[in-house]
Amino acid sequence: MQYILDLLNKIKWDKKENPDDYSIAYFDRVSSKNKEIRFNDIKSIEGNFMIVGEEESHIPLHRIREVKKKGIIVWER
Repeated sequence: MQYILDLLNKIKWDKKENPDDYSIAYFDRVSSKNKEIRFNDIKSIEGNFMIVGEEESHIPLHRIREVKKKGIIVWER
């Protein structure tokens, strides 16, 4: 099983991958539902958090539930 941080770094840095093809679903504690964002909505990855959106929400990587490439699940917890 591939670690989520390794996969996120591969999507970001591997020239063979297109970040526009990816989306990430994570568990949102406020709404108690999974939310899906585009990979390009991630501003940065710092430690065990991804920084997302204009308000710079810090989302722990352990809340990521699945990663999709062109709508097909390529990683899930």
